[in-house]
Amino acid sequence: MQQIGMLIYPMMFDVDLVGPLTFMQRLGDANVFLVWKDRAPVVSDLGVSYFARHDFESCPRDLDILFVPGGLKGTIPAMQDRAVLDFLADRGSRARYVTSVCTGSLLLGAAGLLNGYKATSYWMVRDLLPLFGAELVTERVVIDRNRITGGGATAGLDFGLTLAAILRGEDHAKMLQLAVEYDPQPPFDAGAPERAPASVVDNLREMRNGELEAAR
Repeated sequence: MQQIGMLIYPMMFDVDLVGPLTFMQRLGDANVFLVWKDRAPVVSDLGVSYFARHDFESCPRDLDILFVPGGLKGTIPAMQDRAVLDFLADRGSRARYVTSVCTGSLLLGAAGLLNGYKATSYWMVRDLLPLFGAELVTERVVIDRNRITGGGATAGLDFGLTLAAILRGEDHAKMLQLAVEYDPQPPFDAGAPERAPASVVDNLREMRNGELEAAR
């Protein structure tokens, strides 16, 4: 049975976790569990409480998949938490796949797990990846050997399906896609900075300037 450990941490962005979790829980023959430094409730960016099944000590040493969600508000303090970085560095050194969505890749980078690998992240901070020795690729999902990273937030759904196809084959992944009716038809073409109106991009950057500076 595959061991899939998914890190949770305070102020993570819910969709970064729940999107991939939706598909990982339906892989079959997989033990999927949430991990944090202790068993206390972890409150997300949206105020939802999550509970870890394992703390860092009890988490299996050998994971098939290590997954890290994002959420800039939570990622910044987590990048400065030595216990978090040591845990990721240790489990990531042996995991079959080391993965993330959104700013989770910054955590992987801070733990030394993306040095020499192609990777992506949330569009506002993906330019920071080369500071960790990673090669930035501006794609929705990036695969480089056993590193799989997804872009921001909703890219977690694409990431989850990509991982499902790798582990169980395309037919199983397509079945999962149909099961959750993942057929995106957004009302606006503004989901990427290259296509969103410049005024929208500028306003959003200004709103989050404090977080962006803190991340840098």
